[in-house]
Amino acid sequence: MFKILKYLKKYKLFTFISILAMLGFTGLDLLNPYITKTLVDKVFVEQQYDIFLKLILILIGIMILKSIFAYTREFLFDYIGTKVMGDIKKDLFSEMQKYDFSFFDNKNTGELMSRIGEDAENIWNALGFGIGFLSEAIITFISATTILFYLNYKLAILSVITMPIIFYLALKMENKISKSYDEISDQAAKINTTAQENISGVRLVKAYANEKKEVLKFLNLNKQNYDLNMKKTRIFGKYYPAIELVGNMTMIIVMIFGGMLTIKEEITIGTLLAFTEYIWLLIWPMRTVGMFMNVISQANSSARKIQKIKDYEPKIVDNKKDLEIKDSKIVFNNVWFKYNDKYILKNINLKIQKGQTLAIIGPTGSGKTSLVNLIARFYEIDKGNIYIDNEDIRNYSLKKLRENISYVFQENFLFSESVEENIKLAGNENDIKLNEILENSGSKEFVEKLKYQEKTIIGERGQGLSGGQKQRLTIARALNKNSKIIVLDDATSALDMETEYEVLKNINKLNKEQIKIIIAHRISAVKNADQIVYLEDGEIKEIGTHMQLINKKGKYYNIYLQQFKDFIEEEIDEVI
Repeated sequence: MFKILKYLKKYKLFTFISILAMLGFTGLDLLNPYITKTLVDKVFVEQQYDIFLKLILILIGIMILKSIFAYTREFLFDYIGTKVMGDIKKDLFSEMQKYDFSFFDNKNTGELMSRIGEDAENIWNALGFGIGFLSEAIITFISATTILFYLNYKLAILSVITMPIIFYLALKMENKISKSYDEISDQAAKINTTAQENISGVRLVKAYANEKKEVLKFLNLNKQNYDLNMKKTRIFGKYYPAIELVGNMTMIIVMIFGGMLTIKEEITIGTLLAFTEYIWLLIWPMRTVGMFMNVISQANSSARKIQKIKDYEPKIVDNKKDLEIKDSKIVFNNVWFKYNDKYILKNINLKIQKGQTLAIIGPTGSGKTSLVNLIARFYEIDKGNIYIDNEDIRNYSLKKLRENISYVFQENFLFSESVEENIKLAGNENDIKLNEILENSGSKEFVEKLKYQEKTIIGERGQGLSGGQKQRLTIARALNKNSKIIVLDDATSALDMETEYEVLKNINKLNKEQIKIIIAHRISAVKNADQIVYLEDGEIKEIGTHMQLINKKGKYYNIYLQQFKDFIEEEIDEVI
């Protein structure tokens, strides 16, 4: 929690003013009973009526000033809390943008959403309410205790003798309830994850008629959440009434003994009345300490979870050198890559010249995607080097490196924006030649049929579009970037062979100097590449042009036979 409190430095002035307002309110609150004492003893008992109006005006003034201080205090506490919450959300979101792919591989969306949402709001609740009022309660308690001893030490001792019991109960409650909030926060993340996955995958759920199973899974998680909250409530219910009981017993004891001292004329009636008011000022912090502890424990638990994410150390260190990529020749030199302590790529050696097309083919899990992900340093290599323009990629800044590479990933992710905005995401927003891009990506025909054409808002993740349409729009986004290197990771798998041929032909035609890297499972997508790599078990088993690999009659040739079996048989029949 202390690391989170550093955010308050930015709002030192507002914090200072809010503290002054709180002290002003507390001071006037403590002054009020003393004015009541003076009013009773001097006016009603000693009949000094000449000061009556003055005391009434002072009481009215105190009420007005207390209202001003209370408004200022509460407004500024809320303002600071809201600002800090916004800063935490902004910083947490910004930090996550810097993290490498491996961070997100081990985190789920629901958990991260809980940290940015619920946990940040818990901290706002603490700063906007808990910490401020707890500080006020502590100051009020200490000041009221001091005044009580000044008024009558006997009654004061009776008043504070029960306070250690209340303090002990409050500490016990805070310790147990803090652990409970850790469990509740983790469970909330699980619920968010389940709900997010179910809503995102609702079509799959319905396709397999799994609604009942998903509802039961959610109800089970919800029941666990209910049980954890009830556990917290039982802790609260066990300790808070005990705190309340001790506080009320204190008031009864003071009233009994205070009445006896008044009868004996050891204290005045005004002093007894003031004493009872000060006792309430002593008791309300004790009564509400459980609530404050509740809020602060919740925030403390959330702060630890947020800090755990902020403390993550990215495996990829950004180099701030301002190096430019010019010719974009790529060289893999003895590259090894490990994931979860297992080598995914082993001893990769490749050279891709400016303007060349490299195609990568191989069975599922052979390391094709991992290989291309290393170029932009989405993951860090374990051994060897990758060079662009004879410069190790680790010497480029991540921004400069990634600005020069366009990726079309296997997952065709589209935002809930218009077609045009999704294409602009690649960076070129001003001089975008939208019609030309749509034409070259094979998207123009279906985009023109949409209700608002390129201004049409597409659903989350491109819902409402076919797989092929989504692929073409993600290709259009990459074409808009017009980078020195373009990577198509199984980017045409949902297209028919004719459309695939046209799209790849257009990509080759657009920028003759651009390096193209194509990952595919179909021979039709890779056969025209300058260099074809057959990857298996993380190793390059075969490399060459289409005809060289056909003549070799190895693994690539076997795939060719499988995919073109009918075509080859037709040719043989015609020859016969």
